[in-house]
Amino acid sequence: MFQHLLIALDGSELANKALKVGLELAKVQNSKITIVTSTDPIGTGLGTGGFGTVDKAVIIQQLEQVYAADAKQILDAALVASTEMGVEATAVYVPRQRAAESILETSEKAGCDIVVMGSQGRQGLQKLLLGSQAAAVLAASKIPVLIVK
Repeated sequence: MFQHLLIALDGSELANKALKVGLELAKVQNSKITIVTSTDPIGTGLGTGGFGTVDKAVIIQQLEQVYAADAKQILDAALVASTEMGVEATAVYVPRQRAAESILETSEKAGCDIVVMGSQGRQGLQKLLLGSQAAAVLAASKIPVLIVK
């Protein structure tokens, strides 16, 4: 039924549960997967005030390096899990973009036919029943979305 799943990860417990569900679904249907993780744009909120000039570029660069290392760790673990399950997988890291936007764009670019994701991410921001990013993907997606709780 599904030939290409997009599995969205952020390192949270529910995302890891979504990975497990997505891998099991892909294994049963002999599907391939694209695994995506993203990091939000960085805003430091630093101004110059009366203390002189603050070089925000250095701070942002250091944060982006940490975010990229975290993303690599998340994606590498997911690739190992997919290999162990015998599922063909591609990993995508999208820096400086909100999770919902990166999920929607990556699913379209990769030609996915379903999105698998956790109901709430690491941020824990909640709407009434779903996390804000899950709700945004569910509302805007042109393909089915499987929300794992």
